Amino acid sequence: MKIFCIGRNYTDHIEELSNESPAEPVIFLKPETAILNESQGFYIPDFSENIQYEVELLVKINRMGKYIQPKFAYKYYNQIGLGIDFTARDLQQSLKEKGLPWEKSKAFDGSALVGKKWIDVKEFEDLQKIKFSLLKNGQKVQQGHSAQMIWKINELIAEISKFFTLKVGDIIFTGTPAGVGKLERGDKLEGFIEEISIFKVDIK
Repeated sequence: MKIFCIGRNYTDHIEELSNESPAEPVIFLKPETAILNESQGFYIPDFSENIQYEVELLVKINRMGKYIQPKFAYKYYNQIGLGIDFTARDLQQSLKEKGLPWEKSKAFDGSALVGKKWIDVKEFEDLQKIKFSLLKNGQKVQQGHSAQMIWKINELIAEISKFFTLKVGDIIFTGTPAGVGKLERGDKLEGFIEEISIFKVDIK
C-alpha cells in the first residue's frame, strides 16, 4: 500500500508559506509505517520543535491502473476520506534550504492520520463541492472546499499514474488549504467532511 501526497494544491496555502506556484502537481510519498492509528494519539517527535497539522481530503484507490486518462479516473475510486499530513516544519525548511528531499519532515512514523470513516462518492452531489474542516481544541483552524483545488481529483490520479502504478488500497492526500499551524501536547483535533465527524486525535 502506498500513500501519495500532493503539495501546493491550494493557492491560499501556497501564499501563507510563501512558496512558488508549481506548474504541475508536487507529488511525494509516505511509507506504510507513516499511518497513524488515531486511537493511539499522535506523539510529537523529539527531532522537531514545530510539528504542524495539515488537514486534507483523501481518495482511496479501488482498482489497479497505470497511465489513466482523466476522463476515466472516476472509475478508480469510490470513497472519500479525511486525514492529516503531520509536518515537521522546521526540519522541512532546513531540508529545503539545503536542496534535500523532504522525507524526514513528511514521512516519519505516524505522520499520516487516515480517518476511520470513509464516505461513498455517491453521497456527494458534486465532488467539486465538498467542504471539510479541522477543529483544534474546539476552534476551527482550517476549512477547505474541493473547488479550491488547483488540480482536481481526477487530474491528480491521471498525473500520479504516469509515474506510479496505482493499486487497490493506495491512498492519495489531495493537499491542504490555508490555516496550518503548530501543535502542542494536550491539543485535541477533530476533522469533518461537511457536518460528519471523520476523526478525533489527541496530541501527546
